[in-house]
Amino acid sequence: MLRYLAVYFVLLVTPLTSFAVEYPSLQELVDAAERNTTLVPPPGTYAGPVTLDFPLTIDGQGKVTIDAGGKGSVIYLDTDGATIKNLHLTNSGNSHNDIDSGIQVRGKFNVIKDNVIDNSLFGVDLQQSDSNIIRRNKISSKPVDLGVRGDSVRLWYSFNNKIEDNVIRNSRDMVVWYSAENTISRNDSRGGRYSLHFMYSRFNEVDSNHYENNSVGIFLMYSDSVSVHDNYIAYANGPTGMGIGFKETSDVDIYNNQILYCATGLYIDVSPYDPDTTNRIHDNVIAFTNIGIDFLNDWTGNIFERNSFKGNQTQISVAGGKTANRNVWKDNYWDDYEGFDLDKDGIGDRPYELYGYADRIWMDIPAARFLKGTPVMAVLDFLERLAPFSTPDMLVRDERPLMSAKVKVSELEND
Repeated sequence: MLRYLAVYFVLLVTPLTSFAVEYPSLQELVDAAERNTTLVPPPGTYAGPVTLDFPLTIDGQGKVTIDAGGKGSVIYLDTDGATIKNLHLTNSGNSHNDIDSGIQVRGKFNVIKDNVIDNSLFGVDLQQSDSNIIRRNKISSKPVDLGVRGDSVRLWYSFNNKIEDNVIRNSRDMVVWYSAENTISRNDSRGGRYSLHFMYSRFNEVDSNHYENNSVGIFLMYSDSVSVHDNYIAYANGPTGMGIGFKETSDVDIYNNQILYCATGLYIDVSPYDPDTTNRIHDNVIAFTNIGIDFLNDWTGNIFERNSFKGNQTQISVAGGKTANRNVWKDNYWDDYEGFDLDKDGIGDRPYELYGYADRIWMDIPAARFLKGTPVMAVLDFLERLAPFSTPDMLVRDERPLMSAKVKVSELEND
C-alpha cells in the first residue's frame, strides 16, 4: 500500500513536461538527403527546429507536421533553390527579437507553397532574400493580443519576391521594409492590424487582394512608385482605420480599388512629398465610410479622376481650415451632387462644389467629432448654410461631375 502511495505522490509532483511526447527529428532525415532531390517524410509529427542549408524539396504531402516545441523558428531556410510544400508548421518560439517564425528565409529562388503555418509568432520572414515565391499558404499567429502577435509575412531588404494567394488570419501585419520590385497579389487577410504596411519601399505592386476586418487596410510610408489596384478593402475600423493611407509618399498609382465601410477611405499626409511628382488616384469606389478622403493638411499634387463617392457621411475632410482644391478633381461621381444633365452626356451641367460649413468644427477640432450627426450639429449646419457667419471654405470643385457611379450600390453590398 505504501508503495502505491509513493508512486501516486511522485506522479503528483512530477512536472507534466516530463511526460511530453518526444517526436522524431526531421533534421536527421534532412541531413541524410542528397542535394537537389525530393524528401517525402513518412506521415507523422516531427520535432523542429529544422535547418536547411542546401537545395532540397521537402514535400509533406499534407500528412507531415513539424513542431518546434516552442523554441526558435520551425524551419531555417538558408539556401537558394529549395522548395518547402504541403507541410504543417507549428509551435514556434515567442521571441520578437529573434523573429521566431514558421519559416525564416535567407536565400534566393526558393518556393514556399501550400503549407499551413499556425501557432507561430511570425509566419514567413524574408531578410535580404530575393526572387522567392510565397504561395497558397495558410498563416496565423499566436493566440495573444493583437499588438504582440508577429507579422504574417515580413520582407526586409528583399527584392523581386512574389507573395501570392495566401490566406492570413489573426496575424499582426504584413510588412515590407526597404524592399523593391515585389508583387503582392490575391491574398486574403482578416483579423489583423495592418493588412499591408510599406516602409521606405519603392516600385512594388499590390493587386487583387481581399482585406477585411483589419484595423487598417494598406498604408504607405515614405514609399514611392507603388501601384495599388483591384483590391477589396472593407471594414477597416480601428482607431486609425483607413482603407489606403499615404505619408510622404510620391508617384503612386491607385486605381480600381473598392474601399467600403471603413472609418476613412483615403488618408493623405504630405503626399506627394517629392517636388514635381504626382499621385494618380482614379477609378476607385469609396463608399459607406465616415470620411471619404481625409487630408491632414492643405496639399497639392494629387489627381482624382473617375472615382465614385457613395454613401459617405463626409465626402472630404481637410484639417486646419484649409482646402483640397489645389489638387485636380475631374470626372468623379458624387452621390450628393444636386445638379442636372440636360444635354444627356453623362456629365453634370454645373460643377460639383463642396463647402465646409458647421462640419468645419470637427475638422479643426477632432475631439468634437463625437457631436457629428447630432441634432445640434444639424441645426448649426442648416443655419450656416442659410446665413453663413463668414465665407465658407470651398473644399473641392469638380468641373465635370459624373451623373452615375461606376459600380451600383447593390453590387457593392453583394460582395
